[in-house]
Amino acid sequence: MRKVSYKGRCEKKSLKKCKEVCRTYDPIQSKYADVLEESVDIQEIRCNVPLEGAKESDYMTDFVCVKSGGDLMVRECLTRNRLTKPLNVKLLDMSRNYWTKRGVADWGIVINAEE
Repeated sequence: MRKVSYKGRCEKKSLKKCKEVCRTYDPIQSKYADVLEESVDIQEIRCNVPLEGAKESDYMTDFVCVKSGGDLMVRECLTRNRLTKPLNVKLLDMSRNYWTKRGVADWGIVINAEE
């Protein structure tokens, strides 16, 4: 989860399941985009989706995916060492609440492997 105006380094990827160029901002997000692209359960991938219509509108969700049955799946990417930082906890709760209010039951966090 990042600010919409995030100015950090970005990798642009062309994914068959994504209608636009997918911009990833860290290795976890990049690797997970590849995992989603290879998954047979995922029909469409949307990257960096703004949280529109809410006071949180200056933030964006990392991945919103359409699964084979038409249900939505939302994933936020985060490094393990930032998982318990107060601001990140607040942002993750905000994202979960935003998507839950919109009927998304499959919300989750993607973190890097333990070292």
